[in-house]
Amino acid sequence: MAGLDDALLDGRLRTPRAASVAGIVFGVLLATTFVLIAVALPRDPNAASSIDERRTAVTVAVLVAPLAGIAFLWFIGVVRDRVGELEDRFFSTVLIGSGLLFLAMTYVATGVAAALVATFDVQPEAIVDGGTYRFAREVMFRITNLFALRMAGVFMVAFATIGLRTRAFPRWLGLLTYVLAVVLLVVVTLNRWVLLVFPAWAVLVSAVILVTTFRRPAAP
Repeated sequence: MAGLDDALLDGRLRTPRAASVAGIVFGVLLATTFVLIAVALPRDPNAASSIDERRTAVTVAVLVAPLAGIAFLWFIGVVRDRVGELEDRFFSTVLIGSGLLFLAMTYVATGVAAALVATFDVQPEAIVDGGTYRFAREVMFRITNLFALRMAGVFMVAFATIGLRTRAFPRWLGLLTYVLAVVLLVVVTLNRWVLLVFPAWAVLVSAVILVTTFRRPAAP
């Protein structure tokens, strides 16, 4: 039995070191998605005629968003693997739940942007004059700025709490995460560039994990 247990432990699936780049991939792809949509869909309905010239940007954003979501799931897995057996069930549940809600709302907002462009191709004048453009754009940005960013803030609070309690991450990273999380939770704004705070933070966390992971000797 002892030999069997040792064999099972030796054959246990381990997280590859290369998975540590997941947060960087997620941050870059998500920031690209937000920037492309913000540039392609101006807030002023009078400038909506430019959608016809920038539809490629929205198309690229729609293609990139699912890849960002996949990378985000890997990022969550890397964070949990980093904590290991010290992981707290309560905060882990909050971490996973808020992360999935953030991802779902980001997908919804991206889908609204894609639907808006597709509808604009059919009836451009009716979309602008009838108020559909303004409505769809406000729905999209309010989903991201007012709801998705709140879930991102909750995700960051759970991450910082787990990191500080288990010492799985540097103390400065946990404190910085708390500050950024408070900003996302408290500040109510429709500024499109606030959306870049969360992907930039994910890139930083992934870089820290990547550096510390490759400093350690590989597991046998």
